[in-house]
Amino acid sequence: MEKKPRFLKEFEMWERRRKIAELFREALEAENKGEFETAKKKLDKVLELSKDYFPEIYFEACFKLAEVFFEEDNYRGSIKCALRALYNAPNRDLYLVGIERIRDMLFILKERGNLEVFKENMESMCRYLESNEELYAFVRGLIAIAEGEKDITKYLESISTPELKKALGVLIKSH
Repeated sequence: MEKKPRFLKEFEMWERRRKIAELFREALEAENKGEFETAKKKLDKVLELSKDYFPEIYFEACFKLAEVFFEEDNYRGSIKCALRALYNAPNRDLYLVGIERIRDMLFILKERGNLEVFKENMESMCRYLESNEELYAFVRGLIAIAEGEKDITKYLESISTPELKKALGVLIKSH
């Protein structure tokens, strides 16, 4: 089997990047118009095209999709997308930025009294995150808080990143 010439590979990557940019722009336009289904479809395509090629774009597309879900009041879907971004973060800096974003989203949900949405339908996310002990413990702790548990020490012990511990801890502190 013949290998593709280098210029052809480079062209295909350039074309992939161009298509991603186009889809991202279209998704933003759709979101601004309140056309959330269109925005989600475009962002899903961005995720598909960027997954194994452009990890930073994949990360940002996950968070943009999380924002769209948040705007639709689909908080569980929003946090699931944000967790997918964290799980696939290509470097520590983006991982920490992602934690800040999730912390902010969860704080807003706490203030609105919407944490109970994490009581159910989180099993698929737990399975997805099983291989990452820290994120798995974070989600288990989030579910425990949603179910009314006040002592989440056993979950915090499995989280090594201080910022992620803080993101979970802020949910159990009262005003």
